[in-house]
Amino acid sequence: MRRGLIFAVFFAWAAFCALAGFVVAEEDDITTGERLAALLRAGRTVISSHQKLINDESLGNKDLTGQRVVNEALQIFAQRKGDQNLSPLDRQLFDAQVAAIKEVVDEHQGMIDMKGVGFKGFIPATFARLVNERFEEKVGDKAKIKVTAPEDLIRNRKARPDEWEQHVIERNFLSPDWPKGKSFTEEVEVNGRQSFRMLIPEYYSASCLTCHGGPKGEVDVTGYPKEGKAEGDLGGAISITLFK
Repeated sequence: MRRGLIFAVFFAWAAFCALAGFVVAEEDDITTGERLAALLRAGRTVISSHQKLINDESLGNKDLTGQRVVNEALQIFAQRKGDQNLSPLDRQLFDAQVAAIKEVVDEHQGMIDMKGVGFKGFIPATFARLVNERFEEKVGDKAKIKVTAPEDLIRNRKARPDEWEQHVIERNFLSPDWPKGKSFTEEVEVNGRQSFRMLIPEYYSASCLTCHGGPKGEVDVTGYPKEGKAEGDLGGAISITLFK
């Protein structure tokens, strides 16, 4: 009987250690996902803050280089996230994201600096999509980032939610009981690979309503009909996938 008790205690301890290891691993994944989302948001904030400059048709060279955008984004990121102790993998993902931001802005310098043209179409949403696509080119075997939204709010087919994202949006984010701003995480299989998935809800701010507010149906500056949304409404989600 004593031997049986010893084995029972041993297996209970082993199970506890395994569970503790999973919890730690999940917390690490959440930290990584939040970091990737924070840097993407910081980059979008920079592009949003410079829309007037980007669309100034009276100016040619605007000195809005990729490095300048990176520097300003990193300042915002540091204010929001503080000092970061990065693992080798996290450093690789972080550096790839920084490089993607710089490359995307530099590749659009000709358009940004085009004199005599007002609205350039280099808006935060377009910037984010291009950065995420470049990020995937660099480290897509390790991680992916995507900005998506409920089906009825999608303007670019590339941003359409997959089945998992749509399910989380409908079941959780659109539920009146879901805590505002709370992310959803889950370990699932993606293309045959065990993966950590994270969906982070995003809500319309006042600056978003220029294009997404009212009156509903009116065509905005980008050529799309406005959705008639209000500040604080669910506007989309940042989707993070970390492959195991």
